[in-house]
Amino acid sequence: MQKARIYRTPKSAMQSGRARARDWTLQYEPGEPKRIDPLMGWSGSGDTRAQVRLAFRSCEDAVAWCEAKGVPYEVEAPPPVRADIKPKSYADNFRFGRTDNWTH
Repeated sequence: MQKARIYRTPKSAMQSGRARARDWTLQYEPGEPKRIDPLMGWSGSGDTRAQVRLAFRSCEDAVAWCEAKGVPYEVEAPPPVRADIKPKSYADNFRFGRTDNWTH
C-alpha cells in the first residue's frame, strides 16, 4: 500500500493573501519511478494514485480519512508563519504627510 503525505497547502506565489492556504492536502507518494516513452520522449508511469490530491479542512479530518481507509500516512508540520511582517497598502505610498522615502 502506498504511503500518503498530509501537508498544509502553501499559498500561491501569485497571491498576497492566505485565502486558500488554510486547507490540508493529502497526496500519495509515487508508487513506481517515471519512465520515458521511447516514441514521444514524454515521461510517465502506470501509477494512477500519483494524480490524486484530496483537500480537507483540517489535519484531523485527513488523518481520520486515512485511518478509516487503512492508508498509511505521514503528517508534515506546517511552516512557521512570520509574525513580524507588517501589512502595507499601496495607497500608503501616496499618503499626505508621508515622511518615508519612496519605495519604488
